[in-house]
Amino acid sequence: MFTQLNRAAALYLFILAWQFWHYVPHAINIGQRASRKALISAWLSGLTITLGNPKTIAFYLAIFPLVISVDRVSLQTWAMMLVPLTILALLLVGAIFILAALRIRHFLTRPGAQRILFRSAGSIMLLAAIGMVAQSV
Repeated sequence: MFTQLNRAAALYLFILAWQFWHYVPHAINIGQRASRKALISAWLSGLTITLGNPKTIAFYLAIFPLVISVDRVSLQTWAMMLVPLTILALLLVGAIFILAALRIRHFLTRPGAQRILFRSAGSIMLLAAIGMVAQSV
């Protein structure tokens, strides 16, 4: 049963690889301005995803005792140091991601760049499908 499921998954990956390889790219117009409502909605969505990510919380809980002595932390320390530093770190990292996304957004408006992206993804899916079939044989 597992072998059949494995081969079905490999077939699905092969079909996706075929579709990605034969994708016809088209120019994307990014000159449109987003509405204020759409921007607020996107911001709230990103915020809830970030705040709901347990990996972020686990990371801070794991590194916290290494950075600050837990028995010396007071409410004043939280308010004056930790909260602003955490917000600053998240804003700086977020800014790096935003700038990178803007550069990639402009890059992917060109059909040639889209072709490279889709063919690369298709190649990876094809290799994964071949690996799954080879592993089950």
